[in-house]
Amino acid sequence: MRRRAVPAVLAAAALLLAAGCSAGSAGSPGDGPATPGGTAPGGSARATGSAAPAKGSVKVLRTVTEGLKTPWGLAPLPGGGLLVSSRDDGTIIRVDEKTGAKTELGQVSGVSPAGEGGLLGIALSPGFASDHMIYAYFTTASDNRIARLLYDERKPPGEQLGAPDTVFKGIPKGSVHNGGRIAFGPDGMLYAGTGESGERGAAQDRKSLGGKILRLTPDGEPAPGNPFPGSPVYSYGHRNVQGLAWDGQQRLYASEFGQDTWDELNAIKPGGDYGWPVAEGRSSDAAFQNPLAQWHTDDASPSGIACVGGVIWMAGLKGQRLWRIPLKGTQAAAAPQAFLTGTYGRLRTVVAAAGDKVWLVTSNTDGRGRPKQGDDRVLEAQVR
Repeated sequence: MRRRAVPAVLAAAALLLAAGCSAGSAGSPGDGPATPGGTAPGGSARATGSAAPAKGSVKVLRTVTEGLKTPWGLAPLPGGGLLVSSRDDGTIIRVDEKTGAKTELGQVSGVSPAGEGGLLGIALSPGFASDHMIYAYFTTASDNRIARLLYDERKPPGEQLGAPDTVFKGIPKGSVHNGGRIAFGPDGMLYAGTGESGERGAAQDRKSLGGKILRLTPDGEPAPGNPFPGSPVYSYGHRNVQGLAWDGQQRLYASEFGQDTWDELNAIKPGGDYGWPVAEGRSSDAAFQNPLAQWHTDDASPSGIACVGGVIWMAGLKGQRLWRIPLKGTQAAAAPQAFLTGTYGRLRTVVAAAGDKVWLVTSNTDGRGRPKQGDDRVLEAQVR
């Protein structure tokens, strides 16, 4: 495997924190993570610090662009513009967030779309300003993997992506439960949410990469400080993780699809077991980490999450709504509040934008939505 230096990690981490929850979302410095991206020392989620307001609001400001096909991941560019991945086409496009104009960067070679698999999450390298690398999580004929691709906007449209440089492979694939969300954390490490690909037992097997949250270096090695030495596994017992976000105290949260009863939002403890397939939702078994909030699957089926203003904003697919979960420490400060119910159909991705705004990506062309509700689009919304 080739190695390439990735500079400016600390600077990028500062930018990530600035785009996440405000300091008002978290507790005192003494409630910081046991390891980067974790919950409080001792592993239990604490309700410390000031709580976010119990009630909030959402106002969709505009449709940024529309006419998208199976959009999945979104990554804002530092100089302006939004990168959007297409699950089924295997392409990445650049959207001008002012005019809505779309430019295809190119197709990611090796993508083999089927069922819920294809080109899924994307993220920018921590050193993007100098290395111009885009990271992508995608399904191939044999596995799910993460690769980085050079983005050269000086080349003609359709030819701006370099060949994938695989940094991590071997994540189980299936027609369902492929996970797919990737994000660089405040510590500069690469986090990936995976699914158990329909093989339920994989979630409890720490040797399997399925049903996990992985923590990697930018080069795809197990990150220093991981809870299981030499392993990329950061937490396990997950069914299908498609949302990752951090609060202002660098604490990690993840959304997770349930089976028939409970979807979950979890505060992630390094090394924590989140119960699947033994437990779905809250459990009385002390061996498992309980979610900070849970929903019936018809109301959520959660994918992307973002942290803005001390609040987790969670996109719902089957639920066709945007959920607001105010935080106090790593607990819910009040009951979740639903917005946009049925207005735009299925919501796949939510990403923090400037100030109190977010980008939303709909998912009505993914085979389970109703395209008659409108072609998939990117929305800009104000959230409080």
